[in-house]
Formats: sequence, structure tokens, C-alpha cells
Amino acid sequence: MKRIMIVGQPGSGKSTLARELGRRTGLPVVHIDLIHWQSGWVERDRAEKTRLCHQAEAGETWIFEGGHSATWDNRLARADLLIWLDLPLGLRFRRVLLRTIRWHGKSRPDLPEGCNERFDRNSLEFWAFIWRSRHSSRAAMARLAAGAGKPVVRLRSPREVRRWLEGFRK
Repeated sequence: MKRIMIVGQPGSGKSTLARELGRRTGLPVVHIDLIHWQSGWVERDRAEKTRLCHQAEAGETWIFEGGHSATWDNRLARADLLIWLDLPLGLRFRRVLLRTIRWHGKSRPDLPEGCNERFDRNSLEFWAFIWRSRHSSRAAMARLAAGAGKPVVRLRSPREVRRWLEGFRK
């Protein structure tokens, strides 16, 4: 297995799973937030995000976690495996809250330097985005998985993630 694509909504554990799979396989990990954001929470424009995703997708090996659905079809075409983290909304909200508290004032490893976790208007907008997109994002991932034409692993709980990892073989 040379290329693994991971999708899921915010707080589903994409970055954590990608790091663990990278540790186990030695494959390089691509975090979408490093493509999406620049230092200081400055969002890249859509064309630049698309270009950077295509550049990363062109790599021989990778674990690519995250969104920018405009590039999902290209990424999926090259992936050997699609992992869909389909965890419940309440759990995802709790995880986002806990990571914000844990990393408050600092940048998480999957974010650019200068993107410090915080509680402010922008973080409230992110929470609103999680709520607003809960159905549409999940539906988009379901369509992606249904048309994948390759192995898909859909994990719906932390327990399923742990069990799948226990049986994972490169």
C-alpha cells in the first residue's frame, strides 16, 4: 500500500490517524490544514489550495488527510485505500473543544506556525461551520465512498478505529 486517503468531518480524528499510520508505515503524511492555511490563520485562495493538493497527490507515496473536495476525485484515483471517519457529531464537538483547550495559544502539529488555537469570533464561526455542514459534508463523503471503486474502510467510533488499527497491515 503506497497511498492512503483519509476523509472525515472536523474532530473525527483524521490528523491523529494519519500520524499513526505514517508512524507505522513510514509513508509521508499530508495534512490538508497545512495546505489550507498560512501563518496567522490566513486562508489560501482556492486555486492555490488546488495546485498544492495536486502537487502532493502527484507524489509516489502518501497518507493524505482532509478536505478540499475539489481535488478528491484526483486523490481517490491515485489512492490504494479510502478511510472515512464517520464519527458522531457530539463526539466531534467534544474533541474540537478539548483540542482547542489543550493547544490554546499554540499551533497544533498539523497546522502552520502562527495558527494558534484560540477562543474568539473565528473559532465560533468554525463551530457554526461544523454544525451547518454536518449533513452536506457527510453526504459528500458517502457519495465519495460509494463511487470509490477501491477498498473503503468506514469507521464510526473510536472503538472501530482502534480495532481497525490493531488489525492493520501495511
